[in-house]
Amino acid sequence: MPKFRYMTIDQAGRQHKGTLESASFQTAMEELKARDLWIVELIDVATSLFSRELKFGAPKVKTEIFTVFCRQLATMYKAGISLVEAVRILGEQTESKAFKKILVEVAEEMQQGSQFSLAAGSHPSIFSTVFISMVRAGEVSGNLDEMLERLAKFFEKEHNTKEKVKSAMIYPAIMGVMVTVVVTIMMIFVIPKFVANFETMGVELPLPTIVVIAISDWVQAYWFLVPFIMLAPSTIVKLIRRYPKGQYAMDYLRLKVPVFGKLQHKQAIARFSRTFSSLFTAAVPMLQAMTIVAKVVDNVVIAKIIEESREGLRNGQPIAEPFRKTWLFPPMVVQMMSIGEKSGTLDSMLEKVADFYENDVDTMADRLKSLLEPLMIVFLTLVVGGIVLSIMLPMFKLMENVG
Repeated sequence: MPKFRYMTIDQAGRQHKGTLESASFQTAMEELKARDLWIVELIDVATSLFSRELKFGAPKVKTEIFTVFCRQLATMYKAGISLVEAVRILGEQTESKAFKKILVEVAEEMQQGSQFSLAAGSHPSIFSTVFISMVRAGEVSGNLDEMLERLAKFFEKEHNTKEKVKSAMIYPAIMGVMVTVVVTIMMIFVIPKFVANFETMGVELPLPTIVVIAISDWVQAYWFLVPFIMLAPSTIVKLIRRYPKGQYAMDYLRLKVPVFGKLQHKQAIARFSRTFSSLFTAAVPMLQAMTIVAKVVDNVVIAKIIEESREGLRNGQPIAEPFRKTWLFPPMVVQMMSIGEKSGTLDSMLEKVADFYENDVDTMADRLKSLLEPLMIVFLTLVVGGIVLSIMLPMFKLMENVG
């Protein structure tokens, strides 16, 4: 008989730990609830998803492809197509060869009698812990169709929010590359022609022109270093993030960058709320849910606060308490969590928070895009115009001398 490791809190707030033999995960939950215990953690010792080792170099699937897969799987299963057949059909029609191979393997394992959660769980690089946890909850509770529908909505909202933030941040990067390319071409091919003319005219060069010529000489001599200089910032950031303290510092800096930091902060709050709400609705034990959420927020500074809340919960503390002591979680979020915890509606409260912040992120991203486009065009004009003006200054001076 399967053995389950549990952690619970009784009506007096005392913590209980132990193991329990039960016929299934659902039966184990019912036995613990029958004792008037609040389940904080319940893990199948034999098939714990959190004891699996991740395979390095494992295949990856684009977010948009996986999001479409979730929606199609939910639709097909709701239409009465068996889960095995639905996974097999989606595997045949997917554009990704890597994903196709994985789905075929999952379908084969299910055909041999394995549950979908276990078959998918053997491919952690494709199927996230959130996906596996919710599918498993749907299997043991008998409402897999509802869980697949929730997963489809979850990944659709997550994907849309990511794309909004990405589109807002990619425009400055593209314009930055364009400015670098245009300036490099001018420095290598345009400026030298004017320099030759200045030498024959014997005109005295103003300071801006001298600076531009010096930059042009350097670019002509070391043009091969330009790509390395452009890639240097991202490379340095990656090296710093290899160390825990460095990763913490960089994630903290990400949240403090003007405008973009606020956008990423709101995105992290939306992701935290949406994921926590989905896992709580799926009856995933609280400690396990918080462990998953800490990894999903994609920011170690925020993850640290979530882990502190997890430890506080383990010691019988209210879930919202650690969030009150930090600026990372706005008072509205903390208050909604506190109300939800006391009233037993934590999932719906967090869902409302997620909806609010996802809409806020969408609005802010759209405003940023509309504001950044003219600003970046002005920036490009000023840079190129400044170079052209510095070259024209000696000509103006020569014309004054002739006059």
